[in-house]
Amino acid sequence: MTISSSLNASVAGLSSNASRLATISDNIANSATYGYKRAETDFHSMVINNSTGSYTAGGVRTTNQRLIDERGAVVSTSNATDLAVLDKGMLPVTDYSSVTAGDEGDFPLLFATTGSFRANEDGFLVTESGLSLLGWPANADGTIPSFPRDSASSLEPIQLNASAFIADPTTSVELALNLPATATAAGADGEAESLSVEYYDSLGIAETLSVSFVPTVPATGSSNTWTMFVEDSASDGAVVGEYELEFDDTFGAGGRLLSVTNTVGGVYDGAAGTVAIGVDGGVIDLGLGLIGEVGGISQLSDTFAPVSIDRDGSPVGNLTSVEVDSNGYVVAFFDTGISRTIYQVPLANVANENGLSTADNQSYSVTLESGEFYLWDAGDGPTGDIVSYAREESATDVAGELTQLIQTQRAYSSNAKVIQTVDEMLQETTNIKR
Repeated sequence: MTISSSLNASVAGLSSNASRLATISDNIANSATYGYKRAETDFHSMVINNSTGSYTAGGVRTTNQRLIDERGAVVSTSNATDLAVLDKGMLPVTDYSSVTAGDEGDFPLLFATTGSFRANEDGFLVTESGLSLLGWPANADGTIPSFPRDSASSLEPIQLNASAFIADPTTSVELALNLPATATAAGADGEAESLSVEYYDSLGIAETLSVSFVPTVPATGSSNTWTMFVEDSASDGAVVGEYELEFDDTFGAGGRLLSVTNTVGGVYDGAAGTVAIGVDGGVIDLGLGLIGEVGGISQLSDTFAPVSIDRDGSPVGNLTSVEVDSNGYVVAFFDTGISRTIYQVPLANVANENGLSTADNQSYSVTLESGEFYLWDAGDGPTGDIVSYAREESATDVAGELTQLIQTQRAYSSNAKVIQTVDEMLQETTNIKR
């Protein structure tokens, strides 16, 4: 009985060390695989109680585990959408085959810690192995709506359109100019001062606001008052704004805006120093300056001097590149110099990363052992940052694996030697009868 248990224990030892050899060989084979997580084989003794006083060998069994929480070194690349995660957190991905199958809203959720994502022929960010990057879509103005964090239902495969155009309409114009104080004095010629301001409408078409200032010329003294007219080329030259501007002439505050009275157009906003001008296709906040403050429109000296005209908006732009920042925002850049957030990539976190189920291509899925996932903004909560232009190397330490390989080989040989010894002892037992 004792001899046969020795034989069984050694056979179990051979099998266990063969299992360990398999994990070691897998680790070494994937030492250059980006994002690979090292596998580990643990040995557990089996004890068999024997009441006869003799010892019975129980043998050994093994369990295998993928150490997903171990991270490899992060190395730089030249691709803006090569992504890696610093510290905890995993990128949400799915099989691209499910995207092409049209399973909208029903993609299998997988996780990865790194990936080289590039736009394919349909504009989806996909790895060479077929993992499609998921993210939350942004609103038209670049803001990210509030989405549920414990569900993947709002995640979409990130799709870029290389031929996409974007219109960036003008919503704000700031005027900084000086009106001649002498033009509102008695005897002045009453000639208007004017300037043109280009803006872009909601379709990206360039239009013009014609702004003219007509002085109020009194019979005696100075009125320090001007009437501002704003005409819109998109509205066939119609007057979309008419305002009476009065300037201070007291000592220490001379030339500063004193009051703004509207006849056509929105009421003057004293807190922002703007008036709302309704143009064809939208509203533009026209900045005149704050009452009693330096800046904006002033009335000094005898010279009309447009200092600056600051406006937002730009002509229609072509998509030129895309980058992902440390918080997971996917930002599109256009040839007009503007940029806009189009998606946000969250990071998933689970209670037990090593409890995730391992799939092909360094991807993982949720199990009962891992616990449920929660989607965090990158850099918030327990998650780290997302790094672009970067990949995570394999977590395999080749030197350590080779050391374990030597130990495994010796253990396997020793178990084989025990089997050989047991065989010789059984042979001796057989020879007793001769």
